[in-house]
Order: sequence, then C-alpha cells, then structure tokens
Amino acid sequence: MDKTDKPHVLMISEITADGKLTLGKGISSKLLMRHMSEEAEIMLHEVRAEYDAIMVGSSTIRIDNSFLTVRKVSGKNPIRIIPNSLADLPVDSNVFDVAPAKTILAVSEMAPLGRVAAFKSKGVDVVVCGKDKVDFVQLMRVLFDEYGICKLIIEGGPTLNWYMLQNKLVDEIRLIHMPFIVGGSDTPSLVGGMPIRSENDMIRLNLKGTKMYGTNLVTEYEVLY
Repeated sequence: MDKTDKPHVLMISEITADGKLTLGKGISSKLLMRHMSEEAEIMLHEVRAEYDAIMVGSSTIRIDNSFLTVRKVSGKNPIRIIPNSLADLPVDSNVFDVAPAKTILAVSEMAPLGRVAAFKSKGVDVVVCGKDKVDFVQLMRVLFDEYGICKLIIEGGPTLNWYMLQNKLVDEIRLIHMPFIVGGSDTPSLVGGMPIRSENDMIRLNLKGTKMYGTNLVTEYEVLY
C-alpha cells in the first residue's frame, strides 16, 4: 500500500522488561498500567489528543472494556476504531457510547445483519471491509479516503499488532518500558501471529530516540519494510 493513501500509523504500548503486555493471558493490561509513572500516562494521553483516531482489537474491548478517550490533559477525543469481523462484541461496551466521540466498527461480510443493525441503532458507524475477516489494508484506505483520518494510533494486543505489521501498515512504534518481569510462556507479548521462518523475515526497526518519563524509559522506532 502506498503511504500516501493511508493514515500515518503509530503503534504505542506499555511493555515489560521481558516483552509482555499483561500479567497473564486474559488479564487486563490495566493492572500493569497502574504502575506506570504519571509522566508516562500524561504522554500517552497527549498522544491520543494529537491523533485523529485510535484503534484497538476486539480482545482489548472484551477484557478491558476501554473508553479510549483523552484524560490527564485537555484535548479532543480521537475517533475510536474497533475491528470485529463478526460484530459479536457486547453492544453495551463503553467504546460504543458515541457521546464522547465517533466510533467506527469494522466488520467483514460475514457479520450478521441483525448484529450490524444493533450497532447502527446506537449511532456507531459500521464499515464492511473483507469477506470473512477484516481486511486491514482496505480498512486503512476507507479511514483515509472516507473519514479523512491522517494520523492513527493503535494500542493493540498481539493479534492486532501482528496483522498491522504483517500488512506493512505501521510507520512508527513507541514503547513504554515497565521495569518488571512477569514471565509466563503464554503471557501475551507485543506481537503475536505465526513465528518467523528465518532472519530474513524479521521486521526491522530504526531507533529514533529514547526519553525518560518519570520511572519509565520510552523508546521510539521507525519501522523499516
């Protein structure tokens, strides 16, 4: 995909010293984020206020029931984008209250019409991208062309992060390092998906900078494809 017909995408995430996103499979990342410094939290919300839209995956909504709004600083709430192929998330999830900001639900053609109608009745925008699962390349084009979204944050779990990186849709990565080790062979890490087959398949990064926010080191990378 040409970079001129999609939003600029920043992947931002907290991550432990051993590369984990949570304390365990199915556990909310909010427990880990309670230990984030105030300075890092403010930075995170400043970024939300600067960007047009924010996207998280279905599992994040199921586990965290996120609002995805701007707090800690003044600023406009970003448009919330939730890819959910079958439209099977709870309609009463916090993110589908469109009073704070517009919410876009991205579904596949397999999404039942009744489920789609339930979301539309709440004022949620529903876009169909993909036959049996969400086509992220098509979704990025729709967000850019139809919604004018030029800057998008993803605060994804490992599945969403993998799909976005696999499709070469991420431009930058910003990691908030948490000074903890949590372990666990099945504890979610930054990127899931299939393991690479050789060193030639590694996604390479260029370190752009580092900065301390309170007790948290933050590293910034450009993604090289």
